[in-house]
Amino acid sequence: MTRKTSAAIIAGLSLLLTACGSDDGDSATTTDEMTAAPDEMVTTTVAAATTNPPVEPESAAPAAIVSLSPTATEMLYAVGAGDQVIAVDDFSNYPSDTADKQPGISGYDPNVEAILALGADLIVTDGTNPDLIDAIERAGVAHWAGPAAVTIDDTVAQILEIGEATGHAEEALALVSDMEAELAMLMERIEALPELDRPLTYYHELDNTYYSVTSETFIGSTYSMLGLRNIADLAEGESYGYPQLSAEFILDKNPDLIFLACTIYCGETPESVAARPGWDALSAVEAGHVFGLDDDTASRWGPRIVDHMTTVVDAVEAVVGAQAE
Repeated sequence: MTRKTSAAIIAGLSLLLTACGSDDGDSATTTDEMTAAPDEMVTTTVAAATTNPPVEPESAAPAAIVSLSPTATEMLYAVGAGDQVIAVDDFSNYPSDTADKQPGISGYDPNVEAILALGADLIVTDGTNPDLIDAIERAGVAHWAGPAAVTIDDTVAQILEIGEATGHAEEALALVSDMEAELAMLMERIEALPELDRPLTYYHELDNTYYSVTSETFIGSTYSMLGLRNIADLAEGESYGYPQLSAEFILDKNPDLIFLACTIYCGETPESVAARPGWDALSAVEAGHVFGLDDDTASRWGPRIVDHMTTVVDAVEAVVGAQAE
């Protein structure tokens, strides 16, 4: 299969892991999630993470953490800080323990008084609401911000930062080491596939109005790592990485794989896609190469990004295997 080499990618992760393992805790903050709502489809540059530097926690292990970011919530639990989390926003639904920690607060339309009344000694946000950040800082509460990731390196750096901020630096280091190993194994699986005459093409569907992603986005870059070509990259016009395609465009480009990232919130399935006018003629539909994704896993750029990429590799192996028969 035609693909990009993984050596540079894995080497980059290794260098970041080594650097952060000896870091003094002052690295820049970067990453958050893409949610299912169209008005939340925004990426943030790494530089933006430093415009509102967080207040340093008074201790290495805050006892009462409030998370207003689903991706950060997953990071907190993944590094072992779940017991310190006293409340999460309404969108934080993973792991299942978070169901008991939703007092009805929102990270997107925050009630500052209600959030501060929770008595947190560390508040975690996505870094996109300067008024909220200013209010937290005026109240003298420690704050950690994680704007949208640009690369997987950014996600790794965020996990290490949040581990340091919560007193779980060693657990965070172990987590990213495991992520690095799992990513390396995924790349080995891709490289073991037989070469094809051309790269496989794909369409990543954000919702049933045909919003998609380009390779410039975080999630689009993960497909590029696996050697796939994105039909949305051919769309004309400015889209900031999230173009709204048309049915005619998708039918004309005829992708080899279709990934549905709105199976939970939109209810899309391979069957519903096949029922769209004219879509039964698509190669991916005819061959059964339409794959449903977990909406949250595909839109939160934290520890579970490896799970998303595993699903994609499974799909690529199925497609290449079918073409080799």
